[in-house]
Amino acid sequence: MEDSITDLVRAELSRAAAVLDAAARDQALQATLVRAARATAEALKSGGKLMVAGNGGSAADAQHLAAEFVSRLVEDRPAMRAVALTTDTSILTAIGNDYGYDRVFARQIEAIGQRGDVFMGISTSGNSPNILRALELSHELGIATVGLTGKSGGKMAPLCDSIVCVPSEVTMHIQEVHLALEHIFCMIAERVYFATESLSAAATTGTK
Repeated sequence: MEDSITDLVRAELSRAAAVLDAAARDQALQATLVRAARATAEALKSGGKLMVAGNGGSAADAQHLAAEFVSRLVEDRPAMRAVALTTDTSILTAIGNDYGYDRVFARQIEAIGQRGDVFMGISTSGNSPNILRALELSHELGIATVGLTGKSGGKMAPLCDSIVCVPSEVTMHIQEVHLALEHIFCMIAERVYFATESLSAAATTGTK
């Protein structure tokens, strides 16, 4: 029994590493990530903000990424404007109850979003209805859109100015790579926002 569990651990780690390695070799993915991070930094420099949303594990990712922007990723620096649309239970339940769960993010964007902002939708399938509604509204309001998703891109693909598709169809492996990409996204945005190359390439001073 113990051997079979150990084998499971090794197999799953190998599968996760394989997806991460595929992303590390995907030049189109990397170029899109850089372009999206640079555009986000420029939007923030012009007074905009980053809004992030997702469901389940992707909601946790949205909160994690917003925290890295507002607090810090690697080194001390001024806060960067970012908000996760997944955290206020009163807002989420009110919108869900009054308008339906499909609008829990779009309604918040309607309230606080403005031209020049950036909305990042995170969905491993690319088909989450509430993310799609948020992307559609963002386009109507002149808000730039970034998507993090899985291999096919799903219905999100045509709604995103930049779409980063992890080369996998397995939800947990997509999420594992999403976290790595979110950290890199923040790191690039920091460097562009503060116009410096002094920020470390490796996270050595973080306290989380």
